[in-house]
Amino acid sequence: MRGRFALLTALALAVSVPAVLSAQVVGDSDVKQDRKDVRHDRKDIRHDTRDIRQDRRDIRQDRRDVREDVKQGDLKDARQDRRELRGDRRDVRQDRRDRRHDVRDAHADRRDLRQDRKDVHQDQEHQQQKKDSTR
Repeated sequence: MRGRFALLTALALAVSVPAVLSAQVVGDSDVKQDRKDVRHDRKDIRHDTRDIRQDRRDIRQDRRDVREDVKQGDLKDARQDRRELRGDRRDVRQDRRDRRHDVRDAHADRRDLRQDRKDVHQDQEHQQQKKDSTR
C-alpha cells in the first residue's frame, strides 16, 4: 500500500512541476514583453515630439514666406506657401494625435508591466509558501 501511495505521489509531483515552471517562464516572458512595449512607446513619443517641433518650425517659416510673398506682390508663390502651411498644420495635428495615442498606450503598458511583476512576485511567494508548508 505504501509503495502505491509513494508511486502516485511521485507521479503527481512529476506532472505538477513542469506546469509550475512553465507558469513562471510565461510570467517572466510577459514582464519582458511589457518592458519592451514600454521602451517602444517611449521611443514613439520622442519621435512624435521631434516631428511636432520640426513641423512648428516649418509653419513659422511658411508664415514668413507668405508674408514676404504678399509684400512683394508674388501671389502665385503666396498660394503655394499657404498650401505648404496647411500641410504642415495637418502634419502637426496628426503627430499630436499619434503622440496622444502613444501616451495612452505607454500608460496601459506600464500598468500591465506593474501587474505582471506583481503576479510573478505573488507566484514566487506562493511557491515559497508551498515549499515551507510541505516541510
